Amino acid sequence: MASMGLNRIGGRNSAVEFRMSRNRRPSFTGKGRVGFMVFASDTQAEPDLSVTVNGLHMPNPFVIGSGPPGTNYKVMKKAFDEGWGAVIAKTVSLDAEKVINVTPRYARLRAGSNGSAKGPIIGWENIELISDRPLEVMLKEFKQLKEEYPDRILIASIMEEYNKAAWQELIDRVEQAGVDAIEINFSCPHGMPERKMGAAVGQDCALLEEVCGWANAKATVPVWAKMTPNITDITMPARVALKSGCEGVSAINTIMSVMGINLKTLHPEPCVEGYSTPGGYSCKAVRPIALGKVMNIAKMMKSEFGDKELSLSGIGGVETGSDAAEFILLGANTVQVCTGVMMHGYDLVGKLCSELKDFMKMHNFSSIEDFRGVSLQYFTTHTDLVRRQQEAIKQRRAIKQGLQSDKDWTGDGFVKETESMVSN
Repeated sequence: MASMGLNRIGGRNSAVEFRMSRNRRPSFTGKGRVGFMVFASDTQAEPDLSVTVNGLHMPNPFVIGSGPPGTNYKVMKKAFDEGWGAVIAKTVSLDAEKVINVTPRYARLRAGSNGSAKGPIIGWENIELISDRPLEVMLKEFKQLKEEYPDRILIASIMEEYNKAAWQELIDRVEQAGVDAIEINFSCPHGMPERKMGAAVGQDCALLEEVCGWANAKATVPVWAKMTPNITDITMPARVALKSGCEGVSAINTIMSVMGINLKTLHPEPCVEGYSTPGGYSCKAVRPIALGKVMNIAKMMKSEFGDKELSLSGIGGVETGSDAAEFILLGANTVQVCTGVMMHGYDLVGKLCSELKDFMKMHNFSSIEDFRGVSLQYFTTHTDLVRRQQEAIKQRRAIKQGLQSDKDWTGDGFVKETESMVSN
């Protein structure tokens, strides 16, 4: 199976002008300018948002995350037309007849008091299952999309029961439909855990290793493993997935949650015939948690896998270009958006690209690789923070106290050395 790397291409507006730049072949640019703050001038070249992950060229790093925004041909076509870098379809399985959704299936959390209808939406819960559409229909639509958009990246999200033959059949069938890569859903927090599906596998490293082995023995396209945040140490399953042959990991899927209780009816939300069930929490309120998980995975990948060309796709509460920049600064090659599209529409990608370019111009970054992972170096242990602060205090005191001995006087700095010992 191929490995994942990252490159860049040129272009003006990567969201809407991809076709004008798609034939350009990029060259790698290093991180030589990292750390310098240079404000954009009128003559500054446009930043290059394009990425190449595992040889799969994308006009920008923004990927439709698996879910409703990738549920059928019409919406995936819309995503490609708007300029999204890639589309991950809603998760499919061999037998869609076992998938039965309910309505309502979403609940929102607004800033403010319980039940407030005025505050901005900061949280979103869903109790939605994987695709309830027949696999044959989804495969037909995958083929149609690849025929109409041969140069765009379509990724199949798959999930199956604990059965080697089923997993390998599903992989074979989505590959025959022409998908460019596969994301394995090891992380759906609700629905069918009793069948060892979704997070039931992602939370059990022994099961995860076995299923990843089955998948990678069959797959001929890149495979990403989608991680659950509902685990103590997310680096453990991420490590297992990468060692088992996956070229990349995606993190995070939604967080197990109870959105809230309606204080008028005393029933939980989302309410279905008076009842509910715990679901997956997303939207901007989860971003700090997602950033922490991505940071931990990225540091593990850097320290344990070194120069291997593995990829990391960041997910969690992305609604602005600045949000995306944070994930990339922590090592993400691509950034997925699902709830953001449900709230703001497919044209959100134009805003994301524009704002990410503004950030890059502010720092004089010309490509995604110029700043990917730059902020990882600033994370350390609390013990080291204490040591660093004590050293800094010691140095500040030394400067304030001035010279420690007559031998420390110099001729060139005599006036400043004198002033360093004046008290007023």
